[in-house]
Amino acid sequence: MLKMVNCKSPYESREDSTLLERYVRQYAKGNVLDMGTGSGIQAITAAHSNKVNSVLGMDILKSTIDYCKKHIKNKKIQFLVSDLFQIFKKNKNIENKFDTIIFNPPYLPDELKVKDLTLEGGKKGYEVIERFLNQVNNFLKPDGFILIVFSSLTKKEKIDEFIKNNLLEFKLLEKQHYFFEDLYVYNINKTSILKKLEKNKIKNIKYFSRGKRGFIFTGYYKNKKVAIKIKNPESKAILRIDNEINYLKLLNKKNISPKLLISNKNYLIYEFIDGNFIIDYLKNNKEENIKKIIKKIMDQMFMMDKLKINKEEMSHPQKHIIIDKKNNPVLLDFERAHYTIKPSNVTQFSDFLISNNILTIFKKNNIKINKNKIIDLAKKYKNNINKNNLNKIINEIK
Repeated sequence: MLKMVNCKSPYESREDSTLLERYVRQYAKGNVLDMGTGSGIQAITAAHSNKVNSVLGMDILKSTIDYCKKHIKNKKIQFLVSDLFQIFKKNKNIENKFDTIIFNPPYLPDELKVKDLTLEGGKKGYEVIERFLNQVNNFLKPDGFILIVFSSLTKKEKIDEFIKNNLLEFKLLEKQHYFFEDLYVYNINKTSILKKLEKNKIKNIKYFSRGKRGFIFTGYYKNKKVAIKIKNPESKAILRIDNEINYLKLLNKKNISPKLLISNKNYLIYEFIDGNFIIDYLKNNKEENIKKIIKKIMDQMFMMDKLKINKEEMSHPQKHIIIDKKNNPVLLDFERAHYTIKPSNVTQFSDFLISNNILTIFKKNNIKINKNKIIDLAKKYKNNINKNNLNKIINEIK
């Protein structure tokens, strides 16, 4: 049996290494990646297991890897220099899918002035872990897992947030208190939704944003960028994903919404719209372009009114209208859409156009709009929804 050499390494094993080693011995299997290998203790421990086929130890410091290559001899273990997963992007011939990924990251905030790359994890202490979790899905097999140790100095709530934002889930294996900090060992796995997305050939899935009712991720499907919407587990709203899927299917035929690509009860995937949100577009365009885009938006609002579909949120559409690279408006988020006898998409958007913020933008672009006149025309439109009354509102924007 291989023994640890009794000499100084670039990274001396501490309590965190000993704590993590216990679970590496218990859980490690298959092809193992030991990220930030340091003294090599985790790589050696994994290699001792009959369940482990191979171990790749990596570290950003060349001196660390040189030490490990010199003092650790085991046919199962290979050592390479890499800043996290960077080497896999440079060398496609290296095996890059793992059953077990081990990580004892640097996690001390640099404000503590330790000045040690093996200990400092960034300004707040968690930046290296965040980078790791943002990339790890591409290198973890569907049923693989991550063993990671970190400190309360790193802010546990931030680590939990990064895990959730990457469609991962965790189990706390152990918590131990040492002097002025708590150490945590996590077993992290891919969620069922992430596995389904990857099975559907969605690649490079990354967290994008969140709303009250859903999380938005981006990814690539058939080499095209897509948006992935998943229900926020904390939301009490029921069947919002199903509702949006139904309206997207209908509105796709009218070229009003992003193209729906894949959907089921847990998530929907649609084309990613690259462009500017409505406010940014209005602030950074000239009079002629602004008038054209408002007309295009109004035409889409009118179409939904004719279909008796109320989108909602059109009085405050800052995050609900994006202008693509071809200067076409695309409406986003149909979770709250519903049928109604008296739809109000045009009238809601008219309210938006006469809000103080938008009137200020119009004034800077020499666009004149009579607020009271718009209110009067919107009322007439609501009582009699037709193209003529719509055009009267549009023509009042001079």
